[in-house]
Amino acid sequence: MSDVYETDRYVGEYLLFHYGKPKEILPWEHGPVAALDFPVRTVGYFSKGGVGRSLDVGCAVGRSSFELGRTSSEVIGIDFSKAFITAAEKIGAGKTLSCQRLEEAGEVTTVNVSRPGGTDGDGITFEVGDAMNLRDELGKFDRVHAANLVCRLPEPRRFLSKLASLLRNGGELVLATPCTWLEEFTRKENWPQGRTLDWLKEELANDFELIEVADEPFLIRETARKFQWTVSMVTKWKRVER
Repeated sequence: MSDVYETDRYVGEYLLFHYGKPKEILPWEHGPVAALDFPVRTVGYFSKGGVGRSLDVGCAVGRSSFELGRTSSEVIGIDFSKAFITAAEKIGAGKTLSCQRLEEAGEVTTVNVSRPGGTDGDGITFEVGDAMNLRDELGKFDRVHAANLVCRLPEPRRFLSKLASLLRNGGELVLATPCTWLEEFTRKENWPQGRTLDWLKEELANDFELIEVADEPFLIRETARKFQWTVSMVTKWKRVER
């Protein structure tokens, strides 16, 4: 898998993406503000009420894991990037992290980020892991969240085939993907043959019922004048026994 997510640049961009204040990310008055707080909005697709255990696969630097922790007794956040997990653990421990925000050319400014208000690190753990080879000891969960992960895996079907064993009957799955399939991450033979939604329906049909499909934009700042604005397809599923 690509090691691009181990670099200081990407750690800084994702810390800002997950924890930055709106004006720190998007200073432009007429910018796409609806694309902010993506890691919070995807978690919002789960049903209301508290649950026991939640799993956040591809958790990056951890914001969605903390949001899951608002309604879950236990949360495990897993990401392939050691640098991302190190940052998430520090945030969970209550530390304030400084990230370098590129303005233009060689000019950078420092932004400090910390754990979101109303959350704590209790019951939330992070670990380095491969979404295609999740350890058997994880057990079963009430909720599984995986945002912008599927189209970054070398063999995404291996991850999808594991999901049924991770969720209790009646448990909920939220998958978000921008459907940006790239050979840098996934060989063409492992891409969907048609639309990603149709492919997900086919792959998950035996164990899941599709509950909802929605579109959620997200924004990643690269410089003060250059941003990645992308729309992710969010699907919500319920684990069922056929």
